Amino acid sequence: MNREIAVSEALDLLDDVGLENVSTRRLAKRLGVEQPSLYYHFKTKKDLLAAMAEAAMAPHAHAALPEPGDDWRSWFLGNSRSFRRTLLLRRDGARLHAGSTPTGDLDRIRRKMTFLISSGVPERHAQMAMLAAGRFTVGCVLEEQADADAPDPENLPEDVPALDHEAAFEAGLALILGGLEQHTAAPDTAH
Repeated sequence: MNREIAVSEALDLLDDVGLENVSTRRLAKRLGVEQPSLYYHFKTKKDLLAAMAEAAMAPHAHAALPEPGDDWRSWFLGNSRSFRRTLLLRRDGARLHAGSTPTGDLDRIRRKMTFLISSGVPERHAQMAMLAAGRFTVGCVLEEQADADAPDPENLPEDVPALDHEAAFEAGLALILGGLEQHTAAPDTAH
């Protein structure tokens, strides 16, 4: 057993039993090892969850970075959509990610921020928009994943519309982008 196998099996365990039921005891049983042997790779359950969160984000973490000349608006939307898709790949993906620290992703975050700033987005607005979009996305996915156990929309009262999670996400994302656009000058007029 190595760390990568343990994390991969832990993510499969997450998909099988949900975040509240992931434990080092269950993971050890799944791996066919004694629970203390996991402590070689993960000192605490929190360390295991952090490794799982980082591995679960790999599809988004390996997405193409923006290039000079890219339209920042299209990139901003695409980046948020990529983040959402990645969170949805795993059962309880948003809960797993919430509160994690992207320590392995700092260079990518800096490159994304540099791109936005060089595109004319004021630095403070770029920071706040990225934070708002990230938290909005996690919140949307938390709600969407919680709805997996909700009653069938056809059984709702007539005056309660079924929620289209993707449409609601896109509408909110458009509002964040619209607000950011109001504070952004074209690169040739930025000061």
